Amino acid sequence: MSKMEKSYIKLLTNNKTWVQKQNQDNPNFFKNLAEGQSPEYLWIGCSDSRVPANEITGTLPGEMFVHRNIANMVVHSDMNLLSVLSYAVEVLKVKHIIVCGHYNCGGVIAAMGKKQYGLIDNWLRHIKDVYRYHYAELDAIKDENLRLKRFVELNVIEQVHDLGKTSIVQNAWKNKQTLHIHGWVYDIHDGLIKDLDVSFKCTKDLHSVYHLEDEK
Repeated sequence: MSKMEKSYIKLLTNNKTWVQKQNQDNPNFFKNLAEGQSPEYLWIGCSDSRVPANEITGTLPGEMFVHRNIANMVVHSDMNLLSVLSYAVEVLKVKHIIVCGHYNCGGVIAAMGKKQYGLIDNWLRHIKDVYRYHYAELDAIKDENLRLKRFVELNVIEQVHDLGKTSIVQNAWKNKQTLHIHGWVYDIHDGLIKDLDVSFKCTKDLHSVYHLEDEK
């Protein structure tokens, strides 16, 4: 068996070990999971393999609905993101949506530069837009590492705003559904999550230009 095949088989072996442990700890674990999910949280995070949503928040399977993409973006033309958001809010009735970025994010680093990467350049432009919105603050930070950290934070904050702009979230608020959206950053150096203190609970938390009215 080649090294590549062993690497692949290892995942299946790990799965069996994990199942055995779950059954030992809780014989009803899989029975309860099969009955359905009712998570309170929707996690919108980065695809980076170092940022596993359940592990860093101590949540179990079934407790968190998860969407991940490069640099935890909320792009209004992304049907994947919108479909996940719609299902989480309108069907699962989650109570909290968390946008979680992380320091040393490869997508944000790429967006700070001018190098071409191919197809992903189209995605990176959305992150570059965040830099353009906040260029005065970011350009004033001379230390490149500190500038990158702040760029990561500002990117998360903008994505929280973009969530609030969606009709999905605003209609939930209009219907008196309890729904809060938050912005966090995970530090891969120490494992701690930083709450950026940007939380929206209703349409009034947004600038009035983004308020949506009912169709007439």
